[in-house]
Amino acid sequence: MATISDNLQRVHARLQQACARSGRTGRSGHAVQLLAVSKTFPVEAVLEAYAAGQRAFGENYIQEGVDKIVTLRSRGLADVQWHCIGPVQSNKTRLVAEHFDWVHTVDRLKIAERLSAQRPNHLPALNVCVQVNVDGGLNKAGVAPRELPELARAVAALPRLRLRGLMCLPEPAPDFASALAVFTQAHTLFEQLQQAGLPVDTLSMGMSDDLEAALAAGSSMVRVGSAIFGHRPPKVHDETV
Repeated sequence: MATISDNLQRVHARLQQACARSGRTGRSGHAVQLLAVSKTFPVEAVLEAYAAGQRAFGENYIQEGVDKIVTLRSRGLADVQWHCIGPVQSNKTRLVAEHFDWVHTVDRLKIAERLSAQRPNHLPALNVCVQVNVDGGLNKAGVAPRELPELARAVAALPRLRLRGLMCLPEPAPDFASALAVFTQAHTLFEQLQQAGLPVDTLSMGMSDDLEAALAAGSSMVRVGSAIFGHRPPKVHDETV
């Protein structure tokens, strides 16, 4: 049976191959950041990935993520980077602001304002990605592309936050070409923000099944769960996030 360490090696090989096929420069797959999505997996799985060299983890469920953050920090593992990649409701902004290093899912100014106000002064600015609904999926969160520039400018102006870029989570595509087309739309929006003078450097898109298409379109951060941790266990409790 493959271990998490084995799976991480395979994912890194995929990243390197995808970057090479796309002509991307840098230290092969290390030109893109790998975010290990550890939602619903126990802290032991995170520790196994940590032992294999992984340092950035994504959590969808905020309280579950906070529990893992507290556990690892209590063991002296302070070099882990924690990313909130699930939806954030108003009643959970304080937890995100106080514990996470990144939040990828800001799509309303109200949430950004609460995160800004609740980020402790002793912590670095909270890294923020604006989530954009690039393909217009009816069941997907994210700001509409036409509303993106205004929201991005407003987020960039808030204290205690650092606007880093965009995140998108499009509907599953039937093939590589279809996925590439959608991801290319997100990259175009990202470039438009750069051209407008916003200090964005991160394009968070691509998961286990479509990371090759995302990297071909210019992703700088991929969010990979099942290809690292295996089949996701069912969540044993409900959480309003």
